[in-house]
Amino acid sequence: MIYSIDPTTEEPLAEYEEYSENKIINLIENAEIAFLRYRNTPLSQRTQLMLQVASVLEKRKEEFSKLMTLEMGKPIVQSRAEIDKCIWLCNYYCENAEHFLADEIIPTDARKSFVSFQPLGIILAVMPWNFPFWQVFRFAVPNLLAGNVCLLKHSSNVSGTALAIEKIFHDAGFEQHLFHTLLISSSKVKQVIEHPLVKAVTITGSTPAGKSVASIAGNVLKKSVLELGGSDPYVILQDADLELAAKTCVASRLINGGQSCIAAKRFIIVEEVYEQFKDLFVEEMKSKKMGNPFDESNHIGPQARIDLRDELQTQVDKSAAQGAQILLGGFLPEGKGAFYPPTVLTDVDEHNIAFTEEIFGPVAPLIKANNEEDAIRLANKTVFGLGAAVFTKDLEKGERIAKEKLLAGSCFVNSFVKSDPRLPFGGINQSGYGRELGLFGIREFVNIKTIYVS
Repeated sequence: MIYSIDPTTEEPLAEYEEYSENKIINLIENAEIAFLRYRNTPLSQRTQLMLQVASVLEKRKEEFSKLMTLEMGKPIVQSRAEIDKCIWLCNYYCENAEHFLADEIIPTDARKSFVSFQPLGIILAVMPWNFPFWQVFRFAVPNLLAGNVCLLKHSSNVSGTALAIEKIFHDAGFEQHLFHTLLISSSKVKQVIEHPLVKAVTITGSTPAGKSVASIAGNVLKKSVLELGGSDPYVILQDADLELAAKTCVASRLINGGQSCIAAKRFIIVEEVYEQFKDLFVEEMKSKKMGNPFDESNHIGPQARIDLRDELQTQVDKSAAQGAQILLGGFLPEGKGAFYPPTVLTDVDEHNIAFTEEIFGPVAPLIKANNEEDAIRLANKTVFGLGAAVFTKDLEKGERIAKEKLLAGSCFVNSFVKSDPRLPFGGINQSGYGRELGLFGIREFVNIKTIYVS
């Protein structure tokens, strides 16, 4: 059985029977039959169906927002914003898919030569619980518009959300077998990837999970896209607007309870402004209220699961044992729920686990750099490479640092790193490979086919 537990109350929400091997095979075979029909469906018709998806999301926004908050503890205001972002995504790709997927004429010696973008077939997505709607939609929307068919293996603790998403696509008019949720454990992902009718796989999750999926896919020569962990550095230079930087950094660190792959994870401040930034940062962290995620006045709900909250405390304890000072928070609150308070660590050096590991929660390590060059060195001293940000009033310098010196898939200046339907999103190094969103995202799982007419 698969169980869903309310992280706010620790009470069971629902239990689901795991799909049998026969049911999994049946769903894959039906998905292939549906694909053989769907790949010939005009893009204009696919677009109309996707606009209906956006309409369903809009009409039932409150229902879906409450479900997210109930299952994984996201503050209700942020849940609504997540649904709004999914609607934006649908509309964006509906407006641009025809352009993104149009044949591209390439002048050669031939009478005519061009590149065409053809769907591959069944694409499996292994998705996380932290943005349970957004992560799925940013995979499913471009792939369905490209003519592919989608199978979803969602995190077990958001199985209700996974089934709700499946129903959204069906209610919008997509044929039943074009999108299916697979209620399966992680141990069954391997057999799905290896099934000959499944053509590719994408995963958003931890680096170990990504390595496992990539290994399985590579062994059967199937394409994979990996969007994995991150330890995003935010560099604060001497000429930064410190009040803006502090507010932006706290917002990034605490969004979704700190449970975001692209949340700010390491704050690297040049020593000239370290103390001033620290004071502003701590005051801003203190101002954020933690509590029931259905209370719109609260900024932080519980962590998604008790075990994740306890793992967070273990990381904080280890950081303190290695010399970090706990300036704020850093303790397990009394009472029910997977709550963890906003926490600030100082005296964090580059050997401390708060520097070297991804901390997936509202914990902020402040790191002092000797100067700008040292700050950039510390920012790049990581196995990850998902996002990074720099704060400076010199916009030309900020752009140069973001473009040429910070090593990550997305680098922002005077803003926190975020995903945007219009821009490609993904990482390098241990943060994975491949891209989602924008032009590059819709072309990840297509056959980029050369046509040459002599």
